[in-house]
Amino acid sequence: MKKSQFKSFDELPLMLTVPDVSNVLGIGLANAYSIVRRPDFPSITLGSRIIIPRDQFTEWIAKLTEEKGEIH
Repeated sequence: MKKSQFKSFDELPLMLTVPDVSNVLGIGLANAYSIVRRPDFPSITLGSRIIIPRDQFTEWIAKLTEEKGEIH
């Protein structure tokens, strides 16, 4: 598992990139792109750039944790 460069959610930028998501979740970049394409994942596409609002990302994680869901 990759080690995250961030120590808490407060250290995350307001808008994350797919590599940031990969880093935070400790997964590979290809897997992060798969997750970002999920319909329940909070992302915004601006042209070819995908950005993820930090607050919605942390809420998404909390929701999965409460549901004890798996990330596929």
